[in-house]
Amino acid sequence: MKPPAPPKRVTIVDVAQHAQVSTTAVSKVLRNAYGTSPQMRAKVRQAIAELGYRPFAAARGMRGQTYTVGVMLPDIRNPFFPEILDGITDALWDTDYQVLMAPGRNGEEAEAKVTEAMIDRGMDGMILVAPVSSRSHLERVASTVPTVVVGRHGQSAAYDTVSDDDLAGAALVVDHLADLGHRRIAHIEHDETDPRRIAEMPNAIRADGYRRAMRARGLEDEINIVSTTYTQQGGYLGAQQLLARTSRPTAIFAGADIVAMGVLQAVSEAGLNVPDNISIAGYDNTTIAALGPISLTSVDQAGRHIGTNAAQLLIDRIADRSRPTAQIKFSPTLVPRRTTARPPA
Repeated sequence: MKPPAPPKRVTIVDVAQHAQVSTTAVSKVLRNAYGTSPQMRAKVRQAIAELGYRPFAAARGMRGQTYTVGVMLPDIRNPFFPEILDGITDALWDTDYQVLMAPGRNGEEAEAKVTEAMIDRGMDGMILVAPVSSRSHLERVASTVPTVVVGRHGQSAAYDTVSDDDLAGAALVVDHLADLGHRRIAHIEHDETDPRRIAEMPNAIRADGYRRAMRARGLEDEINIVSTTYTQQGGYLGAQQLLARTSRPTAIFAGADIVAMGVLQAVSEAGLNVPDNISIAGYDNTTIAALGPISLTSVDQAGRHIGTNAAQLLIDRIADRSRPTAQIKFSPTLVPRRTTARPPA
């Protein structure tokens, strides 16, 4: 028996006939081009919905646009990054752009593969979240396709940036804990040794902000840092090291909420109570931090707004490649919850 023939693909001609308009009118609606009335757009979009028409991406790419945006996330297990992705998809919801996501895996080689694949597939633009690649690589990418970099400090003439004021965010945590009466305030940072990245990566900026804030509060002798990774396992191992030290901290500032989750686990296994024996603060104010049983004090850097602004910058960059690059920096706020309190007497 012969297999059934595949269904015929609906074309722009079919849409035009169904809507009783010209193919030129349909093309203009698909491209959001000037010269179509609201009534015309409504008729065409109704015909598209009724027929199930899908533009052929390869053909659109040959005409200059694929209406796809590539988003690279460093680690999909970190609950902060989906909030950025939500903001991106919110901003693009009423446009023809579709988001395609890929993991960068916190490595330069993996990031290069991802960005090259996105370029090869003709994506109209890219949003790179917390990339670890060198600035020269990011600028090469941005010279090829419109690019917005999220979570990197510094300025480039090649790409737009959106970031959080990590110096101020770290100071919010230290000041909050110091105001409660803590002196032995420790910090768990993401290990960063590459001098090219130390000046730009948020983890390095937060660690620097912690040091500055401790000095400003007269606590320079109490500076206590463990370098691990911005992962739950990194937080767990970092907390174990801190708890084993002779002068055990009364408070731990984890550089990210995902790190704080590991700290909570290690503290519990050590037989200590939060916040009675030790206070814990995170960074990112993720949905996990707000869960009642966890109730983690955290810095809110407005992940959804970061994503929304990144998407809008990218749309503007796609429309005008020659405009000056923009740098948006958000001012964070502290959200105190039950994991921080006065130190034990």
